[in-house]
Amino acid sequence: MKVFLVDDEIVIREGIRESFPWESFGYTLVGEAPDGEMALPMIRDTNPDIVITDIKMPFMDGIELCRILRAQMPRIGIIVLSGYDEFEYARQCIRLGVKEYLLKPINSDELKNVLDKVSAELKAEQQSLDHVASLRARMEGNGKLIKEKLFDSLYSEETSPSDAIDVLNQLGNMGCRVPAKYYEVMDAAFTSVINGQETAYTLAENSGGVLYSSPCRTGARMLVIGDSPEDTEERAYAFAASLSRELERVGCGEIRIGIGDIVKNPEGILQSFKTARHIRHLLSSRKDENAIILGVREMGDVSEGKSGSSVINEAKLYMSKHFSDPNLMLQDVAKAVNMSNSRFSTVFSQDSGQTFTEYLIYLRLNKAKELLRGSNMKSSQIALEAGYNDAHYFSYIFKKNVGITPSEYRSQYQNQPE
Repeated sequence: MKVFLVDDEIVIREGIRESFPWESFGYTLVGEAPDGEMALPMIRDTNPDIVITDIKMPFMDGIELCRILRAQMPRIGIIVLSGYDEFEYARQCIRLGVKEYLLKPINSDELKNVLDKVSAELKAEQQSLDHVASLRARMEGNGKLIKEKLFDSLYSEETSPSDAIDVLNQLGNMGCRVPAKYYEVMDAAFTSVINGQETAYTLAENSGGVLYSSPCRTGARMLVIGDSPEDTEERAYAFAASLSRELERVGCGEIRIGIGDIVKNPEGILQSFKTARHIRHLLSSRKDENAIILGVREMGDVSEGKSGSSVINEAKLYMSKHFSDPNLMLQDVAKAVNMSNSRFSTVFSQDSGQTFTEYLIYLRLNKAKELLRGSNMKSSQIALEAGYNDAHYFSYIFKKNVGITPSEYRSQYQNQPE
């Protein structure tokens, strides 16, 4: 089980990180962050099973982080850390689907008990997924089938563009939050189709009414709605990334997701679907046996006319100049190359074969290795030069990725013959 830690108090983070024997108990700490805003893109990158989060934090607090995780990554188990004076906040988080609640300070035994409990719950939920899918298919009434047929008609050549308005009005009368200001269609194909369709449906049900999924022969089609082009795009790429992870988790393979154009009118939904389908077909021609691939509109930047590769090269150049800033975040680099956070994360991973977080660690550790080999600087100074303001965390990351501690690396290099 992979665990991610969010707390603005460095002493708390360090205490949990250093005092808990993660690997011995069957857990891996895949990352940490001082607030929800910084944590969110890292959580999307590292795809943890469990998130441990404080409540009161700057920028994005634990309540907002829980709300977003619940909507976009509902399978993640959330454990809340709280002080004595934060019980009302904790109650709000529990209403948002938090699995467990821990009162600070905590010790290793308490943390292990809670992690084991949440881990067992997550495994039980996974085991029941197939059963729930078959039951839902048999027990749900005609309402769901009617909605699915209406959504399916939006993607049909037999439906005229003007009919789309009537379809959306009918869906609105059935409780769906349509019509809307902007629309974008995703077309997904995958193996283990029934499992995958149930996964897509669950993700849509937990989206707060901004994502609607309907099944098709090869997988599922999803309509994303938004209040602005930027809002719509951010949602589409965030949901596509979440869907990819969820599909992989339930055993689906050969996952291809095409993302269409953003359109302002209902009449344009069919065209958005055609774009998404075209990209998904292009992806299907690739030979990857079990790959997660997101179509990103020909890998181009719509506003700038740049290819995806040139944008990523620009991003990597920016990162090479700023990786020593310990506060550098995905959103900073996305802004520098004029992309939304979710879209940048998707394009970066697809183009480079590494997540943003993995590449940032690669840059920082390369710098650290260079300084360990060629200078007598203290490890704490090297940590700062490499972009880590916490020397203990730097040592933890270094050993996790290189296999030995910074001091062992330096000794190993210095002991080499001339």
